[in-house]
Amino acid sequence: MQREGWPEPGELVVCTVDQVVDFGAFVILDEYTNKRGLIHISEVASGWIKYIRDHVREGQKIVCKVLNVDPSRHHIDLSLKDVNEHQRREKIQAWKADQKAWKWLQMAYEGEEDHLADVASTLIEGYESLYVAMEDAAVSGIDALAEAGLSPEDASKVLSISQENVKIPYVDITGYVDLISPAPDGIEQIKKALKKAARTKEDEVTLDVRYVGAPRYRIHVTAPDYKLAEGELRKAAQAAIKSIEKEGGEGTFHRQA
Repeated sequence: MQREGWPEPGELVVCTVDQVVDFGAFVILDEYTNKRGLIHISEVASGWIKYIRDHVREGQKIVCKVLNVDPSRHHIDLSLKDVNEHQRREKIQAWKADQKAWKWLQMAYEGEEDHLADVASTLIEGYESLYVAMEDAAVSGIDALAEAGLSPEDASKVLSISQENVKIPYVDITGYVDLISPAPDGIEQIKKALKKAARTKEDEVTLDVRYVGAPRYRIHVTAPDYKLAEGELRKAAQAAIKSIEKEGGEGTFHRQA
């Protein structure tokens, strides 16, 4: 999908080199409708350039940084040298993900091109990216799409597409608790504490509690992101410690073994 309007200065854009000349290169902005830009030779690479085609060639897919935009002159100045390898890789990956998301939407809204454009515009306005919108929908559910401005019917359809196609990113972290109970039924008290540690109210979180070696127990958390995972890990550990201390025992949390 191509966006209407103009890119913003500082934005990274995916481009296709259209024409290479002595003073620079003209490119087509792949993400914007009917937009071309110029990379002056001084912005192609650092240092002196003997042959510009050693750095850019027609048909090449590149990532540039927007330096200046002048809609009145239909002019966009770009820089290739200001984009490092990490930025280039991330931008290309995000662009490819958006291309996939657009194809999924096209299949779902086949024959409804005008309405499809409205749905896509709404998602981009809310998320700046079609794929990010679908990823959030897959993780957070239909409410995320409703908040973005989609109608109930469209939110339901986009949610279905997202759940079918988006692979939800998950993270895994591990922590440990040492649990000690001097009570005659200490083993039962520890089992009770571990059961409390294994509970979570988050549907997208998985908790696994296992014995490592007395008095240590491992708590393994799988969640959509690190912030949620860390929070659930500490809640689990605190629940176990609170339970064992209530019965006169001791508990200690360790983030790593």
